[in-house]
Amino acid sequence: MSNTIVVGYDGSDSSLRALNFAVDRAKAEKAELIVAHVLEWSPYAFLTPTELEERHKRRGEELDRANKHVLEPLTKRLSDTGVKVTTELRYGRTADTLCSIAAEKSASQIIIGRTGGSGIAARLFGAVAGSVAQVATVPVTIVP
Repeated sequence: MSNTIVVGYDGSDSSLRALNFAVDRAKAEKAELIVAHVLEWSPYAFLTPTELEERHKRRGEELDRANKHVLEPLTKRLSDTGVKVTTELRYGRTADTLCSIAAEKSASQIIIGRTGGSGIAARLFGAVAGSVAQVATVPVTIVP
């Protein structure tokens, strides 16, 4: 297992708190940091071929926009932290994708923020942080 930390980042306040915590942990552990941004994607099997083609085109545009407006500015901001930072930008179910990235990169832990949702919907369907904690094969730190 490498000394690599995966942190989920979506631009929200909770993900920023998780990122700041992850940077501190990476400095303390002399670890590399992978900032993962996952765009939710669900397949629509009932779309026509033309609709699927348009959807895949939009998918590429969304990836470009997320990279330009989320990850590139973040990478620039983190460049003076003294921590080696790389990014991963993917489509998929957020919890599963974060765990896949951690497995592929042999990460030692995952750090993720939580929004603190306690409503009935969050209890029924589960929050991303809770799902990551249930699925991950490495330790997970949930930053409130």
